[in-house]
Amino acid sequence: MPPVIHEQAEAWLVNDTDDLPAVPVDLLYDADKDPRTVHVAFPGGDEWTFGRDLLEGGLRAPTERGGIRVWPCGRTQLVVENHSADGVEVVQFDSAPLIRFLHRTHAGNTKPPTHA
Repeated sequence: MPPVIHEQAEAWLVNDTDDLPAVPVDLLYDADKDPRTVHVAFPGGDEWTFGRDLLEGGLRAPTERGGIRVWPCGRTQLVVENHSADGVEVVQFDSAPLIRFLHRTHAGNTKPPTHA
């Protein structure tokens, strides 16, 4: 049985202020439930769910699917933008924790990753 992967990271909420507030987030992956998706859980109960391949692709080049846009920001950061009925939310991550998380999601799988 593949493990459930849980990592903590820090995200910066992008808004129109000079100081971007940092928030702790939980990165979650459960191969038994759906090996194609990852979850980003924010304080207060908000959770974004989207394809693991979308997150991986966004580390290299801008990519988009289902209201989620992901793109690299410089050499060491990643931006995730979520469009919903409530509006647009944008967060910025350091890439290193996301790369480490994604490597762990593949380490527990016996099937090689597929890329779209």
